[in-house]
Amino acid sequence: MNWKISILLLVLIVSACKEEKTFETEQFKETYLIEPAMLSDLVDHQNIKIVDFRKKEIYNDEHIIGAINIWRTDIEDTSYDYEGMMASPSQMEELFGKLGIKTGDTLVIYDDKGLCDAARLWWVLQNYDYNNVKLLHGGIAGWKAMNGEITSTIPVVTATSFKLPKNPKMKYYASKEQVQEAVKSNITILDTRTTDEFSGKRQKRGAAEAGRIPNSIHIDWTEAIDYPGDKRMKSLQELERIYSRLKITKDEPILVYCHSGVRSAHTTFVLTQLLGYENVKNYDGSWTEWSYHNDLPLQRDSITVIK
Repeated sequence: MNWKISILLLVLIVSACKEEKTFETEQFKETYLIEPAMLSDLVDHQNIKIVDFRKKEIYNDEHIIGAINIWRTDIEDTSYDYEGMMASPSQMEELFGKLGIKTGDTLVIYDDKGLCDAARLWWVLQNYDYNNVKLLHGGIAGWKAMNGEITSTIPVVTATSFKLPKNPKMKYYASKEQVQEAVKSNITILDTRTTDEFSGKRQKRGAAEAGRIPNSIHIDWTEAIDYPGDKRMKSLQELERIYSRLKITKDEPILVYCHSGVRSAHTTFVLTQLLGYENVKNYDGSWTEWSYHNDLPLQRDSITVIK
């Protein structure tokens, strides 16, 4: 991260902690979360790039002033027979260069879904060893609640050069083959979809069949946030209680999945960045890929309805 931005962030954190010791300010130094009040002091910094991670038509209607738009399809590798796979490093470099993002810029990403979508971009960049990323806690609703400026004006960007680190560690990435081994080895596999998807009652479009990966544990990703309300993270105490249902220690391996690796990216963020789990991998293809291969095992409990 740009050293000037790092110093400014540190000043803001210390100031916030002196004023009020909340979940957000206490955890900020250790996570990728940023509060709207902190962003308001950084929004005009030349090395801060704000990313609105929502569908383009929603972004066009209103967004944080200066924000550029990225959506899931922009960070997808379309060479597969199924949708949702993670874009390659070269794809990400080309996209960011076109958007005027420079190597070393700090990205502040937001959405309107409790950081579910934003966490997918965070996860992709983590795998490619790009750590200059913050997620706006509370999303655009939190920004508007503090009277943050919004606009429908699309910013003019100048294309630049963007490069990711070479030989990325892929530290939160799991492949289909790794999941196959996990099924055989009784490693914890966490399904973060809805109850109906987990049981097999609902088959989302894009999946070849309904059901779940054998031996999966189910914890819906929405349990981590105030989903009906402001969609902010629940308290650490409540998060610890929720994920204690895994019944494992924090150094044991966990493979997380959902329909296409988006909701499970959010859970990966919660487990690793808020709760300190040390060995978490998000299955990129998730159920979309797993169900596509008819030689892979699955389980289901219910009659399927395709939606």
